[in-house]
Amino acid sequence: MIRSFTVDEVVQHNTENLIWIIIHNKVYDVTNFLNKHPGGKKVLLKVAGSDATKQFDNFHSLEVLKKYSPQLLIGEIGSAQAESEKEEVAGAESPFGDFVPQVEKEIMPYTFEWDEAKKIPRKLFIKAGKAGILPGICGSPWPSKYAPYPLFGGVKPEEFDYFHVFIILDELARCGSGGILWGLVGSLGISLPPIIKFGSDELKQRVAPECYAGIKNICLAITEPYAGSDVANIRTEAKLTDDGNYYIVNGEKKWITNGVFANYFTTAVRTGGPGMGGISLLLIERSMPGVKSYQMQCSGLWASGTAYIRFEDVKVPKSNLIGKENSGFKCIMNNFNQERLGLIIQANRFARVCYEDAMKYANKRKTFNKKLIEQPVIRSKLAHMAREIEATHAWLETILYQTRFMEEDAMIRLSGPIALLKVQATKTFEFCAREASQIFGGLSYSRGGQGEKIERLSREVRAFIIPGGSEEIMLDLGIRQSLKIAQFAGAKL
Repeated sequence: MIRSFTVDEVVQHNTENLIWIIIHNKVYDVTNFLNKHPGGKKVLLKVAGSDATKQFDNFHSLEVLKKYSPQLLIGEIGSAQAESEKEEVAGAESPFGDFVPQVEKEIMPYTFEWDEAKKIPRKLFIKAGKAGILPGICGSPWPSKYAPYPLFGGVKPEEFDYFHVFIILDELARCGSGGILWGLVGSLGISLPPIIKFGSDELKQRVAPECYAGIKNICLAITEPYAGSDVANIRTEAKLTDDGNYYIVNGEKKWITNGVFANYFTTAVRTGGPGMGGISLLLIERSMPGVKSYQMQCSGLWASGTAYIRFEDVKVPKSNLIGKENSGFKCIMNNFNQERLGLIIQANRFARVCYEDAMKYANKRKTFNKKLIEQPVIRSKLAHMAREIEATHAWLETILYQTRFMEEDAMIRLSGPIALLKVQATKTFEFCAREASQIFGGLSYSRGGQGEKIERLSREVRAFIIPGGSEEIMLDLGIRQSLKIAQFAGAKL
């Protein structure tokens, strides 16, 4: 039970040796925080023993309280029971997602810290594994045979579908960091499915459980310095040894998410002649001599471990082949719809994050004696953001519904619409990041603080527009696929 204080009790603690303050009806002992406060101790001394809610809201987001509450919170004003009841009522009336405990408690308070450190603690992967989140990222059906922990939320394995995948990704993306999201689940969601779909039973059993549990990490190594969207022209070479038991791999990969700390690399290699018919998928393990990875210095996604990887005479058992030799291009293409859907889900939620933070800020920031929200030009910006987000979301739900019933046809029939939707979602994200930045002004140009998410997401936009198929290629693919489907169906144009 949280201790209850009166305002008079708080007022008495107003010196440098013992200072309490009130923020949103909670009482904080900030005595030991004086010298750690970013604005200096005098800022806190000015509000010693008083209600500092207004001053706090002017300069900080609520994530700051969530981070420091365990060390500083000592009680609340009035009846603890009465306040608890108020919070329960407020929670029932709050927007969807505001009180989701795992994202709010385990990720949001530390997002800035982890992103700046360019590293996610191992304990978060393990917690996500135990919560049933990691297997749920890898698509439908639920991998009962290899998932070490039960499905989350009481959902039955046979009922698990892409709407559940959508909910997981959408909720996690509320943290407002592509780096955290890609580091925790993004790479897993695109690199393990090819093994589950095309790998041998031995390979699945050896790799999947530990990755699903968050004990080990896996990444997808396709892009090269000389081949990005042009997957058919990769150069990393895998040659069979004379005894036919091993491949010797030589080549480079670039912009590989999770490559810095991954234990496994689902790698596209050339085992045959030129073009798509000579590509295979091979599982390369970090423990194999000749595997070297280097952290890349990118504009965003810092916590995701983006890497340049070099393979030098890496000896890989033939049993690590994923699917059939020279059939890797099909395995890669089979995974692209899922990868792009993941990018779409994240991009649209990040657009919502931009909108949400901009709306909250516009309702508390005053200029020229008016709140920003009272200015028609600001309301116009928010309205355009909202219409783009909702239109994209509606299209996304339509596509997800279709994936439930098309099964194998989905790869052919939906690849075009998904490509176009990726462009729609990333353009929406780009637009909302810009408009939110305009609303936040200078706060969106500095790392940390109230505009933290907007600054970070503005840097990360390009990482959604280019990977998984660049905007130009997606637009062209969308039209080409629609023409193919029309001709296949006998349509006359």
